[in-house]
Amino acid sequence: MPQGLYLPGADVWVDPSVAVGRALVTHGHADHARGGHGATIATPETLAIMALRYGVAEGAHPLPLRERLDLGDGITAWLAPAGHVLGSAQVVLERQGERVVVTGDYKRRPDPTCLPFEPVPCDILVTEATFALPVFIHPPIAGEIARLLEARAANPKRCVLVGAYALGKAQRVIAELRLAGYDAPIWLHGAMEAMCRLYGEWGVDLGDLRLVSEAKKEALEGQIILSPPSALNDRWSRRLPEPITAMASGWMRVRQRAVQRNVELPLVISDHADWNELTATIRELSPAETWITHGRDDALVHWCQTHQLKARPLDLVGYEDEDD
Repeated sequence: MPQGLYLPGADVWVDPSVAVGRALVTHGHADHARGGHGATIATPETLAIMALRYGVAEGAHPLPLRERLDLGDGITAWLAPAGHVLGSAQVVLERQGERVVVTGDYKRRPDPTCLPFEPVPCDILVTEATFALPVFIHPPIAGEIARLLEARAANPKRCVLVGAYALGKAQRVIAELRLAGYDAPIWLHGAMEAMCRLYGEWGVDLGDLRLVSEAKKEALEGQIILSPPSALNDRWSRRLPEPITAMASGWMRVRQRAVQRNVELPLVISDHADWNELTATIRELSPAETWITHGRDDALVHWCQTHQLKARPLDLVGYEDEDD
């Protein structure tokens, strides 16, 4: 069905785009999670994120990683780490010896803010395809963080304003800055505060974070500031000291996207698998069939077919690239 993956015997959906009676949710981004379900089954972290973002509370069914749940109709479900954002999980469905894995969004690169992707061999793999074109090969994140720090050091009277989505990307950029040895305060747009605090509550230490609204303009010279992408060029950013506008996204590989957003410092930092990771994962798991849910499905279907692997696209609605 275009609204999502549906298991009629168990009457349960995976990442539905509309409110349903019972949903398995892979992670908290708005194109996969929404309020209004009668029952929501997800990791405890994802349920906490949904409660913060969408007010989801009633009908929440926490399912810890690798704990099995009987859905009915002989179907058992369990969750495996997806490596996308805090709490993100793959949905593993088993029935009579057959296994289906729904990856949700995932990546294979290390991320200090969430558990790494866990390969789960399966008969049918339902995979994302956000960056499923050979041009999308993500660079090592350490190099992108180094470019950010170099821009700051070279412009002591300016600030570096990094556009990053509030769930996942912002916290990963902060954590990677800390790993690179940057221990100064990092300044936040107000829209970032609650999610960063939630990450801290779940054991992700992001260091000294402060609000831009509490600082004078001159105190922000030479500082790193994170904001939602929508705030990069709006009235809020005008109070900052000559900001170097940066954007952390896998889409910054496409120069035209950076130009359209007036981004001076494009940072190619993605929370999705790139082309090599998508194809390597399919090879590693060796499913009998691969279903491709969204993104550049035609290229990935073609790659599978040229490698004698059975694959087909799924025409699902509501899945966007807002989280990258």
